[in-house]
Amino acid sequence: MTTLTMQTQPAQSLRWFEPRCIAAVWTRELALYRQYWASTTFASIVEPTLYLLAFGFGFGSLVAVVAGYRYIDFVGTGVVATAVLFSSAFAGMFVTFVRRTFQQTYAAVLATPVDTHEIVTAEASWHATKAGVYGCAPLVVAMLFGLDPSWGMLLVPFIGFLTGLGFALFGIWASAIVPSINSFDYVISGVLTPLFLVAGTFFPVAELPGWGAVLAQLNPLYHCVELVRHAVFGFHALADLYHVAMLVGFACVMWLLATHYMTKRLID
Repeated sequence: MTTLTMQTQPAQSLRWFEPRCIAAVWTRELALYRQYWASTTFASIVEPTLYLLAFGFGFGSLVAVVAGYRYIDFVGTGVVATAVLFSSAFAGMFVTFVRRTFQQTYAAVLATPVDTHEIVTAEASWHATKAGVYGCAPLVVAMLFGLDPSWGMLLVPFIGFLTGLGFALFGIWASAIVPSINSFDYVISGVLTPLFLVAGTFFPVAELPGWGAVLAQLNPLYHCVELVRHAVFGFHALADLYHVAMLVGFACVMWLLATHYMTKRLID
């Protein structure tokens, strides 16, 4: 009589960051995106483009040159940051809140080997990727109205991704601390609107009072605007390293806050 022995292999332990878990969340996002890409793309591209056309041709008819640039070129490069902001922060806030509160999506995801920090990272990177793509739309419009193309423009999607990552994480963090979806009005009016108005998008921050110019250095959108302008018109090595460092620091701080508060909401 032959004796059959069962050989069991030890279970494979998962790493703290498991690429398969990130990929699984992205796969779900792609499947959903195929259903609503048209409306999302329309909103994310048209609104910044309207800002570009309204300010570029409105004020542009009164002010021909600002900070050494044609005003339409100045606004065209600045509005990239606005497109990135709207695409990432709004998605981070509203999508995350709805999935956590009403759809209970994250409760189902956490029943799998995916952890909270992987959900946060996957969703934020997804929103940031879209923001990097959508942020190129104002540049395309500006080129139609005379902005000269340059090789540096190829880096704009990456600048948009880095900025969008920070603001997507900001949105996720905000979604975890607000008591209701109506509370986002405070975030939008009290935080996001001042950020994009005082970022060098429509006028140089050097025109602000001394304290305003100092505060602009703490505004991630200002660093995005400066990087995009330098990518289009010419890089400034030391200044650009500083801008990148500020955006990386912003994303890291937001990741820590988003992960901590989402964990408190979903698990603790």
